[in-house]
Amino acid sequence: MEILNTSGRRKTSVARVYMTSGQGNITINDRDIKVYFPNEVLQTIVEQPFATLEAKGKYDVKVNVKGGGISGQAEAIRLAITKALIEENAEVRPALKKEGFITRDPRMVERKKFGRRKARRSFQFSKR
Repeated sequence: MEILNTSGRRKTSVARVYMTSGQGNITINDRDIKVYFPNEVLQTIVEQPFATLEAKGKYDVKVNVKGGGISGQAEAIRLAITKALIEENAEVRPALKKEGFITRDPRMVERKKFGRRKARRSFQFSKR
């Protein structure tokens, strides 16, 4: 299997994934997944596509990710890994689609409006 190159996005995070067949090493920005994401939940999010297909330990994944926070980055990586798995074998698409990994989450931060304190929060109203 040659190197599969895909990208995933979530909020303001962009993840580029390079996937090859291997022992299941996941490297994010030249650091191990356990170092980059000390939180178990975020590690689980990244590994969900492999867990769904029972393909843990079959692929080596090298990730470059930038922008956003850690949860946005984890979900961007999950989307990129999902795209790579589909590119490698199109028959896994229905299983991944059922779990909702293919859909790019479109929710973004709403911009701040003028004359307000935040996007929707107004200044405190004073009657007198």
